[in-house]
Amino acid sequence: MADMQEVLERQEREIRKRRRRRATSKRAQRELDDQLAIAVALLDEENRSRRGSQKGRGPNVDRHRHSRGIVCGGVPSSGRSSPRERKRKSAASMKAVVITTPGGPEVLQLQEVEDPELKDNEVLIKVEATALNRADILQRKGMYPPPPGSSPYLGLECSGTIEAVGKQVSRWQVGDKVCALLSGGGYAEKVAVPAGQVLLAPPGVSLQDAASFPEVSCTVWSTVFMMSRLSAGETFLVHGGSSGIGTFAIQIAKYWGAKVFVTAGSKEKLAFCKNLGADVCINYKTEDFVARVKEETGGKGVDVILDIIGAEYFRRNLDSLSFDGRLFVIGTMGGAVTEIDLRVVLSKRLTIQAAGLRYRSPENKAAVVREVENNVWPAIVAGKVKPVVYKYFPLSEAAEAHRLMESSKHIGKILLLP
Repeated sequence: MADMQEVLERQEREIRKRRRRRATSKRAQRELDDQLAIAVALLDEENRSRRGSQKGRGPNVDRHRHSRGIVCGGVPSSGRSSPRERKRKSAASMKAVVITTPGGPEVLQLQEVEDPELKDNEVLIKVEATALNRADILQRKGMYPPPPGSSPYLGLECSGTIEAVGKQVSRWQVGDKVCALLSGGGYAEKVAVPAGQVLLAPPGVSLQDAASFPEVSCTVWSTVFMMSRLSAGETFLVHGGSSGIGTFAIQIAKYWGAKVFVTAGSKEKLAFCKNLGADVCINYKTEDFVARVKEETGGKGVDVILDIIGAEYFRRNLDSLSFDGRLFVIGTMGGAVTEIDLRVVLSKRLTIQAAGLRYRSPENKAAVVREVENNVWPAIVAGKVKPVVYKYFPLSEAAEAHRLMESSKHIGKILLLP
């Protein structure tokens, strides 16, 4: 029985070999036919050229085009590309920072990847710069996946030049200098983004530095102004005043007439916040911010708090709010689980909200972007709100940029340049 099995296997191998030889022979014959057809076409053209030259016409010897391909300088081309060439042409490549596996900064690697696919309602941006956000660190660790259908690469904002526009896009044109709010993909040489999430780069700001604005401006305007309704004459506390969010929030809140309180962890950071316009600067490492807020407001408390810490500050934030105060949580650096005494909320008529930008619908993001364009961009153009950039890194050093952000030694934004 074993001998019979061996015979059958040997016969099957022989059959496969013969099939391969026949296939190879057919391919060779096709190639030979192609070459013969090209040679005949070339000979015909050469004869026609010779006859034309004899009649006083100039010879056509440098470049010939025929049904089989193009000939340059007398070297024939079949007009057919290899499978490898066809694959390369159909999937143009760019460089992007790839998360090779969830983990520390060292897992970020600059690799060759396919260009983004441009949808009808999108624009393709050649990236001039992108900015780091805390969300990037969470995604790198595997804790913050991109929304379905979004780019798998890091980067929630960018600036650059529009390279292509989708069929349904009317406002933007190739060559426009812009910045954009992204769902992902900023850590790359190119990114596709819905047209409604794009803003003209503000005049008076370099195209690189314009990358520092989309995420912070949309976050702060949507939470502090659109939802918490901060208005002129009110008091506003932002935790992490020296962060990208904080440095922007100080400036825009002052522009709109609020009194600004900040917390930060060093004299250097507090001094920087003061120079940006903060009225009350609190070192959270050496002071109780609740007591300081009560002292500065005559026991009343502040009207609006923007918080990136979460659970660790939750109860103290409620204690720091005035009647009808509004707390908006946009981060959980100090934990995500806490308890709440509803009697405090009820007695002071408090409003507690939390939200992020990334998972909102494109329509919602577009609405926020238009609000930012109408209410924030004039302040930037007037020089009342300026970009605060701590350091620039090449895209290849994304890991080092992440280490800097995690150290919390920076003030303002950290930018990556492709």
